[in-house]
Amino acid sequence: MQFIQKRLRLPAVGRGFHLVTDLLVAELPELENLRMGTAHFFIQHTSASLSINENADPTVRHDFEQFFNRTVPENAPYFRHTMEGPDDMPAHIKASLLGHAVSIPISNGELALGTWQGIYLGEHRNHGGRRWVLATLMGQ
Repeated sequence: MQFIQKRLRLPAVGRGFHLVTDLLVAELPELENLRMGTAHFFIQHTSASLSINENADPTVRHDFEQFFNRTVPENAPYFRHTMEGPDDMPAHIKASLLGHAVSIPISNGELALGTWQGIYLGEHRNHGGRRWVLATLMGQ
């Protein structure tokens, strides 16, 4: 059994949902040496998220953003955590709802995602900056 762990830096992106599967895999050449195992990706931030969903039609990512903006609106009068701007507290809630990690099986040196699946970075801040992801590969 092999264990490989790397801290990966994602580029700064605008607010919304972004496919990052290819960016993550490009930083993990060790993946191709594993026949089976698990890849675990953990984002080290409280206002961004990782999730898995549709990788083909960009309107899905748009609709995700619209849904979460309506579900967790900015400037809600009941928010007290407002010192960092109106997008901060909603970003924390969105990140908690979506989660900070995804685990994906490894099969024959690749992530065993379904045909239409990709890893989303949910950037929930207007100016979140570059994000860190801790990737752990376990397998043989």
